Amino acid sequence: MPLRPLHVVWFKRDLRIDDHAPLTLAAQGGPVLPLYILEPELWRQPDVSGRHFAFLAECLVLLDRQLSRLGQPLVVRTGEAVDVLEAIRAQYGIAGLWSHEETGNGWTFERDKTVERWARANGIEWTELPQNGVVRRLPTRNGWAARWERTMARPPAEPPRALERVGDHHILDLPSAADLGLAPDPCPGRQRGGREAAIADLDSFLLRRGQNYRFEMSSPLTAEASCSRLSTHLAFGTLSMREVAQATRARYGDLQAERQIAPHSPDGAAWAKSLISFTGRLHWHCHFMQKLESEPAIEVRNLHRAYDGLRPETIAPGSVEAARLQAWATGTTGFPFVDACMRSLIHTGWINFRMRAMLVAFASYQLWLPWRPTGLHLARLFTDYEPGIHWPQVQMQSGTTGINTIRMYNPVKQGYDQDPTGVFVRRWLPELAELPDHAIHEPWRFSDLRSIASEGYPDRIVDHEAAARAARDKVWGVRRGQSFRRAADAIQDEHGSRKSGMPITGQRGAGQKGTAQKSTGKRAKSAPTSQMKLDL
Repeated sequence: MPLRPLHVVWFKRDLRIDDHAPLTLAAQGGPVLPLYILEPELWRQPDVSGRHFAFLAECLVLLDRQLSRLGQPLVVRTGEAVDVLEAIRAQYGIAGLWSHEETGNGWTFERDKTVERWARANGIEWTELPQNGVVRRLPTRNGWAARWERTMARPPAEPPRALERVGDHHILDLPSAADLGLAPDPCPGRQRGGREAAIADLDSFLLRRGQNYRFEMSSPLTAEASCSRLSTHLAFGTLSMREVAQATRARYGDLQAERQIAPHSPDGAAWAKSLISFTGRLHWHCHFMQKLESEPAIEVRNLHRAYDGLRPETIAPGSVEAARLQAWATGTTGFPFVDACMRSLIHTGWINFRMRAMLVAFASYQLWLPWRPTGLHLARLFTDYEPGIHWPQVQMQSGTTGINTIRMYNPVKQGYDQDPTGVFVRRWLPELAELPDHAIHEPWRFSDLRSIASEGYPDRIVDHEAAARAARDKVWGVRRGQSFRRAADAIQDEHGSRKSGMPITGQRGAGQKGTAQKSTGKRAKSAPTSQMKLDL
């Protein structure tokens, strides 16, 4: 048992020992207690689910093994954070509290403020360190992209060679999802958690799967294999953003050295375009998280307040809105491509970002539902739920930011574009398996063929074209007037992108001079508007 007070390293969504600066620095100061706190109140929040906990549990088991090899296993305690930390202080004394900064939901934000008050009252220094490109207390977006580049270029923090053993006995005894009050949440196609799975996914993407990423990310037929599938690992921190960015650039460099990236090489050209595109999306990943970090209210209220009251604020039980929400959430809207995307998401916990955008837009425009309840449903389904990305994107696709182009996806056209022969629809809607290709995306137009399908598939819930026209008139009607534009300019100044892309090498190149541009009084180029540009 150590005679000196402990340095407590509080793991949150950074479940690794590699490139973990709090762990590295804490170990230089004395004995370390690696701690994860299972907070029952957090797991009662409306944006968490059983599939999140299942992935987390797998990550904790692997983290415990890594730390055990260093000499000190992971300590997991269940309770409120201040209560757990106070018990450790009373038993051992705390020389310092270490963690990464977190851009989480509103509940974690308030919890951290409570912990900060406790630490200050007890004379404990809490050192919080950034773990990605998000900047706390950012005064301006000017220069943000260049700062991101510098952060990604720094050497990763090396894990400590050894940790002093704090306790004699250790059994990693995790509560079940039911113990935490979580409802059953079967997700048979879910990704596996833990550092080993993260490294395997990174390697397979950069060495094999990612060659056609640039061209295959948009369709659910190809995205499952061609996207990196690293978003869940980044959300839980089994990989750091810096590790991914540096591995991607190293792979690009290797391909250049092997003369595989060249205009005359079809395979090389595909790799070049894919790796450049992927690097840009790593940048956008942090860009959207910065929005929530800078303005936490994005999670619960319209970014542009002119949209307040445009849609119903709440959904009353038994209402038309409640019926529409239920149909959308269960994949029974009568629009085959929409329903197939939702059912795939329910089964796997993941779907590509273009389809995420379509699901949000369809709910917000054609079904005219408020974005908060639909966003919560998707948050629970996405195993890779990252609040800092999720809520700004939900608002962007719902048309309430005031600075992004309003994009209303036609769910029928998306089906024809992304799944022309209905392979994806038939996989997830077996009741439509016998419909011919020409009827698979619009079965309501072929009443004589409906008998081919099994009983139970519903008629379409709305006329999607008429609903889109009505929604367009309402949303664009809000945008008139000087007061709207003044507020939109202020939002753009605080949250808008100052740069449209990032160089693969980490250096400025042709067309990249806008890295640290100053405000000119003109509206800067905003974030991508045609689709969610975050396919990882």
